[in-house]
Amino acid sequence: MKWWFGIDLWKRVIVALVLGTIAGIALRSGMGPDAAAVFATDWVKWIGDLFLRLIRMLVVPLVFFTLVSGMIAMGDPKRLGSLGLRTIGLYFGTTAVAVTLGLIMATVFQPGASLSPEMFEGVDGSAMASIAEKADQAGGFVDRFLSIVPTNPFEALANGDILQVIFFAILFGVGIMLAGDLGKPVAAFFDGAAEVMMKVTEFVMETAPFGVFALMTWVLATQGLGILQSLGMLAIALYLACILHIIITYGGILKFVLRLPLMPFFRGVTDAQAVAYSTSSSSATLPVTIACAEENLGVDKSIAGSVLPLGATINMDGTAIYIGMVALFGAQALGVDVSLGQYVLVAVMATLVSIGAAGIPSAGLLLSGMALQQVGIPQETAYLVIGFILPFDRLLDMMRTLTNVTGDATVATAVAKWENEFDYDIYIARDPV
Repeated sequence: MKWWFGIDLWKRVIVALVLGTIAGIALRSGMGPDAAAVFATDWVKWIGDLFLRLIRMLVVPLVFFTLVSGMIAMGDPKRLGSLGLRTIGLYFGTTAVAVTLGLIMATVFQPGASLSPEMFEGVDGSAMASIAEKADQAGGFVDRFLSIVPTNPFEALANGDILQVIFFAILFGVGIMLAGDLGKPVAAFFDGAAEVMMKVTEFVMETAPFGVFALMTWVLATQGLGILQSLGMLAIALYLACILHIIITYGGILKFVLRLPLMPFFRGVTDAQAVAYSTSSSSATLPVTIACAEENLGVDKSIAGSVLPLGATINMDGTAIYIGMVALFGAQALGVDVSLGQYVLVAVMATLVSIGAAGIPSAGLLLSGMALQQVGIPQETAYLVIGFILPFDRLLDMMRTLTNVTGDATVATAVAKWENEFDYDIYIARDPV
């Protein structure tokens, strides 16, 4: 099996996707729709269900440890002052714009509207009534806002109440930073725990090809090829949202705030974008991003070495776009009406949770179940929606990571210019004006 694990994970996922498609179509054609659905559900789907349980196992500890670690990084005294405030302010600002754009695009394209609710539950349509009932019982905006604050953080961790987990993780991270020297052992523990969770996540993701094969076989055997239309719309909406975010948000910062020409930037960051698109990992791309910033964009080493690693931890604009889109995708597919208050909560949650997204492939999808729950979708059904998207996530993750890395480089350029650590001659050397 060494030859199998020697192949890049994304290539194995693509192979599993193709084989699962072929297997599902073959079952449906050879056995007939009804028999194929029974066979795939009884004998194949359990492998995908096992993979989904592994994902669910990861989410709460992954968010808690990585978010606390990210807050510690933001609270490092060396990063305080004007540099820290400007960096963090830009990262948060662009992420808020990103998730808003994602919600708008998902509302316009309606990628989940053509799906059948029964497909996610695997039972008859009567089961969907509980979803609408839970959404109705969710309470008004004030009640939902107050529910973000946990009365018992340990209970929130145990129950997987992710907004409460996020709130507590942020406060805990700030507390570690303010504790100074006494907080350093705790900070070291959480930094190590965050790294451990990333490794555990990578290990679980090694099983993704098997889960993808099983889920794809089951989906195609039970639903046929027509099911791919909605996922195509989701991909189009995501790519368009990311492209618009890069052009409007990042381009606007460079052109109108920094008064810099655009082409030198996009030419200078191309190598990092290419690596990001092929690896789907902000962390793996970080060395290339730093090299591009210093050698092509004129960003001083001190700025590149502090702003970009921080960005790889907390700047996940593409992930924020995606989390908001998946929330509306699931709501549209399941026929759940989303209130204005829920839109706001999804936007806030996606902005915050993207800070704790590990810079590894498919981390954004692992966190999307939280957004689905914010629109009233039960946890079990939320992860069925994730399982449905999973086989196609690599294509979506590639664009998300490209967006994240482009945002990191934009913020590094902005901070360097504001801190007078920017070399304009290097910036325009590739495209003199």
